[in-house]
Amino acid sequence: MKYLHYLPLLLILAACDGGLWNNPYPVSDKGKSIYYSAFTERPKHLDPASAYSENEYIFLAQIYQPPLQYHFLKRPYTLVPQAASEMPTVSYLDKNNQLLPDDAPADKVAFSVYEIHLRAGLNYQPHPAFARDAKGELEYHALTSNDLRNIHALNDFPHSGTREVKAADYAYQIKRLAHPTIHSPIAGLMVDYIVGLKEYIATLQLAKKKNPNTFLDLHDYPLEGVQTVDDRTYRIKIYGKYPQFAYWLAMTFFSPMPVEAERFYAQDGMSERNLVLDWWPVGSGPYYLSENNPNQRMVLTRNPHFSGEVYPTEGEAGDKEAGLLVDAGKALPLISKVVFSLEKETIPYWNKFLQGYYDAAGISSDSFDQAVQVNVGGETNVTDEMKAQGIKLSTSVATSTSYMGFNWLDPVVGGASERATKLRRAISIAVDFEEFISIFANGRGISAQSPIPPGIFGYREGKAGINHYVYDWVNGAPQRKSIDEAKKLLAEAGYPGGLDEKTKQPLIIYLDTTATGVGSKSRLDWLRKQLDKLNLQLVARSTDYNRFQDKLRKGDTQMFYLGWNADYPDPENFLFLLHGAQGKVVKGGENASNYNSPEYDHLFEKMKNMENGPARQEIIDGMLEILRRDSPWIWGQHPKDYVLRHAWLHNSKPNKMANNNVKYLRIDAAQRDELRSSWNQPKLWPLWLLGSALVLLGWWLWRALRQREEAR
Repeated sequence: MKYLHYLPLLLILAACDGGLWNNPYPVSDKGKSIYYSAFTERPKHLDPASAYSENEYIFLAQIYQPPLQYHFLKRPYTLVPQAASEMPTVSYLDKNNQLLPDDAPADKVAFSVYEIHLRAGLNYQPHPAFARDAKGELEYHALTSNDLRNIHALNDFPHSGTREVKAADYAYQIKRLAHPTIHSPIAGLMVDYIVGLKEYIATLQLAKKKNPNTFLDLHDYPLEGVQTVDDRTYRIKIYGKYPQFAYWLAMTFFSPMPVEAERFYAQDGMSERNLVLDWWPVGSGPYYLSENNPNQRMVLTRNPHFSGEVYPTEGEAGDKEAGLLVDAGKALPLISKVVFSLEKETIPYWNKFLQGYYDAAGISSDSFDQAVQVNVGGETNVTDEMKAQGIKLSTSVATSTSYMGFNWLDPVVGGASERATKLRRAISIAVDFEEFISIFANGRGISAQSPIPPGIFGYREGKAGINHYVYDWVNGAPQRKSIDEAKKLLAEAGYPGGLDEKTKQPLIIYLDTTATGVGSKSRLDWLRKQLDKLNLQLVARSTDYNRFQDKLRKGDTQMFYLGWNADYPDPENFLFLLHGAQGKVVKGGENASNYNSPEYDHLFEKMKNMENGPARQEIIDGMLEILRRDSPWIWGQHPKDYVLRHAWLHNSKPNKMANNNVKYLRIDAAQRDELRSSWNQPKLWPLWLLGSALVLLGWWLWRALRQREEAR
C-alpha cells in the first residue's frame, strides 16, 4: 500500500527515546570532567611576549606559568608563588652596586635585584619541538618541504616530548621582550626598569639587520639585567626601587620560553601552516592548547606533565561557609579539559547556558530582568526562574574606575582657586551617579568615593572611606548631599542660580565625548538633567576617538568621560592618574585632567615605592583627602561584574586580577548530565501529530484512488 511510504517517519518517531537532539557536544563527553565556556572573538596573539588583551589571557593564563600569581581566594589581592618555590628575595644596591639595608630609602636605591628560585617538577606540555629520535637528537628541527607535505597542525606530528623547565627559559623570555620581530606591548615600559634592556633592543636590531635570515638565538646575546644563577635560580636587576615590579612577575610576559620552541617554529614552511607561537603556544601550565579552530572552538587539555600545585588551604572570611575550601590541598587542576565555543551573539549564548550547555555565563542587558531581581534594600539575587534551575549569582566589583574629569587648565572649571573648587564640588553633588548606575547599568556598580576601587590596598570601607565633600554618612551608608547644598556652593563660587554674577549670563559647561548613537544620547540627556538641577547648561561636543584623544593631549577640553582598568592591584596604579608628573598636556602622561598639586605630588612620591602597611595607608588617606577636597574628578563609579553559574560548577569565586582560575574549578559531571537531560527532553507530540496527520492523509488518498479504480 502507498501509505507505507510514511513508515520511515513512524520509525524515526519511534526512535525518539528521550535523547538530547540539541546537544552541541559529542556523546563521548558525557560524564567527563569538562568545563564548557565561550569566547566572542578570536585571540590575535597567543605568544606571551605579544599578548595583552583579555580575550587572549583567557587562554594564555591556563597555558603559561609565570613565577608568581594572585591568591585565588584572598582579598585584597595578594601575590603568592606559582612557578617560584617562594616569593622572590629583593636586595637593594647603591649606584656603586654596593649592598644597602632592606629599609634603605628609595632615593638611595640605584638598583633592585629580584632573585627567583623555581620549584622542582616544572615540565613543559607534550610538544613535537621536544621530540627526540633513537639517537637522542631533536627529531623535528631539520624539516624539509617534503617532511611538511602532510603537516597542517601539531597533531599531525607522530611524536612529541617534554623536558624540565629551567631558569634559563625564564631569562630567555625576558630577552624576547626586546626581539625586533615581536613588538611586545610592554617593551617600552620595561626599558625604564630592566637594566640594559634599552641597549639590548638596539643590539638585537643590529644583529637582525646584519643577518636577516639567520635564527636569532638570544642565548648568544647577554642582557645585563637578567642573569641565570643555576638551573632553578635567576635574577632580574631593575633601576631604582619599584615594589610594583613583583606584580609584573604574575603576568605571562614573564613565563618561560624554551628556545627549542622558537627554533622549531622558525623553520621554513611553518608560518604558512600557522605553525607559530601566536597560534600554538608552548607552556608549562596546567593546560595546553590541543585544538585551535577560532572560527568554531578552542580546546585546552590537561598537561600530563604538570604537578606540584594544590588547591589553597585558606581564604578570607566566609569562604569556608561558601564551600570554597572543600577541595583544600587537592592536586590541581581539578578539571581535565576545557572547551571554548565561539559565540558572537548574546542570545544563543544565553539560551545555551539556560539549557546547561555552558557552565557559567555573564548577563547582558537583554537578559538582566530574566536573570536578576533586586529587592527594596538594593540586594541582588537570581529570579525564581533561575533558582528553580539551581543557578547561582556571583558579583564582584571590577578593579577599574569610570569618572568624569575636569581640565585643571581650563579657566572656568580648572585650577586650585576657591571659586573653581566650589564649582566642581557643586557639580559633583548634582551628578547623581547612584541614579546613573540604576538606570544605565541595571545597578551593576558602586559609586566611587576616590580613584581606588575595592580589593586594592588603600581602599577603606564604611564611613572612613566616604567622600565627605559629596556625601553624608546616614544610617550606616553614604547619602549624597542635597541639591540645596550644591546650590549654596554654586552661589559661593560666583554663579548664583547658575548665572555668572559678573556677566549675568548662564554658565555653560562643555563636555567632550566620543559618545554617538541612541544609547549615548540618552546618557547625555540624563547628564543635562543633572546640571539642570543647578540651572547650568551642558553642551556636549561629540567627536571620534582620535580627535577626542588629540583634544586631551592639547588641553582643549573642559569636562570629559574616561576610565581606567588596573594593570596590577596597587594604589599607585590609580593614584598616578592624578600625579603632576603625568600631566597629559605638559608630559604626555595619563593625568588627563592635568591636575597639579605640589602637596599631593609630594605624598605620591613618598607612597609609590612603599610596601603595603599602616605607614603607607596613612599617606594614602592624606592623598585621598587632598583629592576629595580639590575635586579634579567627579569620582563616578566602579563597575560590578555579574556571573551566573550552574549548581554543578564548584569553586567559582570572581578574581578580577587573576586569569588562571580554571585550574581551581570542579565539575559534578553526573549532576550536569542529569539536569541537562531533564531540561532538554524533546517535545515529541507535534511530530506524532504531524505523523498521524500524514498517515491519515495517505490513507485517504489511497482510498480515494482505490474507489476511483473500482468505479471504472
